[in-house]
Amino acid sequence: MNKSAKRYSPLQAALIGGAIATTATISVFGQAWTRCVHAALQDSPKALVDQVWQLVNREYVDSKFNQQDWQATRQSLLSKDYTSNVQAYVAIREALQKLGDPYTRFMDPKQFKALTTQTSGEVSGIGIRMEVNEKTKRLTVVEAIGNSPAMKAGVQSGDEILAIDGKSTLKMKVDEASNLIRGKAGTGINLRLGRPGKNEFYLKLTRATIELPTVNYTLKQEAGRRIGYIRLREFSAHAADQMRRAIHNLNNEKVDSYVLDLRGNPGGLLQASIEIARMWLDNGGIVKTIDRVGGSEETKANRTALTNRPLAILVDGNSASASEILTGALKDNKRALVVGSQTFGKALVQSVHELTDGSGLAVTISHYYTPKGTDINHKGITPDIQLDLTEAQERQLAANPDLIGTVNDPQYTRAIFALSNTKFAQPLTPPQSSQPLSIRPGNFKF
Repeated sequence: MNKSAKRYSPLQAALIGGAIATTATISVFGQAWTRCVHAALQDSPKALVDQVWQLVNREYVDSKFNQQDWQATRQSLLSKDYTSNVQAYVAIREALQKLGDPYTRFMDPKQFKALTTQTSGEVSGIGIRMEVNEKTKRLTVVEAIGNSPAMKAGVQSGDEILAIDGKSTLKMKVDEASNLIRGKAGTGINLRLGRPGKNEFYLKLTRATIELPTVNYTLKQEAGRRIGYIRLREFSAHAADQMRRAIHNLNNEKVDSYVLDLRGNPGGLLQASIEIARMWLDNGGIVKTIDRVGGSEETKANRTALTNRPLAILVDGNSASASEILTGALKDNKRALVVGSQTFGKALVQSVHELTDGSGLAVTISHYYTPKGTDINHKGITPDIQLDLTEAQERQLAANPDLIGTVNDPQYTRAIFALSNTKFAQPLTPPQSSQPLSIRPGNFKF
């Protein structure tokens, strides 16, 4: 998601937190790059330039390249001499900018790693979230992730991290500390910790690969009804499995209805949004995509819904891309009542490629439409019940994240009221038994 294009929401910051790290399930460029060009440009920054050009030439959704002469662009790019990859990066970005598409973009190795890190839903480290405490100015543990090395070792919320492998954390920023803590699974790390009412102590931990929670859920009692509240932060590689577990466990709690909170969710993997839609929707279309030559592909539900209970979805202006695919599918099929603010409005699909030097390229390959054929690009989805938070309400929820999804959250409260209406309180036709679904890596949606 191009975050610079949208208004910052304190609620988004409250919903999306913590560092996310890394596996790469990215396509690698190959056949379109001819052997003769490869031989001529091998080990040259021009190789990277031509690799990017070829990918865009082959995949970009607009076959007219925003009225640019793309062949002339290649000649111009290859006529220059580059003394470093950094110079090549500048030229690539200038060429891509002419396409007028902020989502077709080049990423240097650091940026590309950050993207693959975010979509993987995994971290290689000890499994903690940190912040600098505003009062003490100390690096402090916010939480230890379940079943992580940190939790198993007894690390607690509020513990101060005083040193990492002997290096003092005084005045250290969270990003710097995260870089020191992350590392290859199986390697060791030493922490010096402080805890109120206890002397400083040391812990030796072994890093591991940890699945990060992107789905949080709880059973709520609201006006005599049992509500299954689920918050989905982003569509990572593990989001579908976590959603499946959440619905299964809440089904066992005999909930009367569900609230699915997608506020502040910037998107993620396209396939994850499809799989999650199928958990709520037994029949009907989910999304339709159209590529550069007008070829269309429609994805539908496959009778694998996990629940037929009434559902409300919460959205805001930062609910984007994959969030909008899921919302559009459930809204168009009258499976869910949508409450909140107009969504962001991004209806483009990208494929992501790892390049020869560890950098990456995202290329817009298709345009998507909701099941009813609605184009939401630059428009967003209009909720069934539109309720915008005031700035004061946004500030309150940002300052007190525990209020999100409670009676102090106006959009949540409105959804609960709507679900209590007789029209929305009845379950749908019972769904068929579910079958396991697989995640297919490849196309990323963000």
